Amino acid sequence: MRRWEKARAGGMTRFVLLRGVLSYGLTMFVLMTFIVQRDDLSARFIAISALLWSVGGAVFGALTWFLMERIYRKFVPKIMA
Repeated sequence: MRRWEKARAGGMTRFVLLRGVLSYGLTMFVLMTFIVQRDDLSARFIAISALLWSVGGAVFGALTWFLMERIYRKFVPKIMA
């Protein structure tokens, strides 16, 4: 609970950028673009991959935020009582 309260205090935008775009999106971009064998590794492919994984990371971060908020709000009233 305390970890979520700390992350929550930073705000949704910060959470989505750090946990979604940077942590998930950047990791997946590097893994899927450079680690997985590619024969056609062009600048265009890299740019499209970066864009798609950034958007995917933002979606992942936002979904994680909303799910954690839902869990937090469900259990906090029980803890406070």
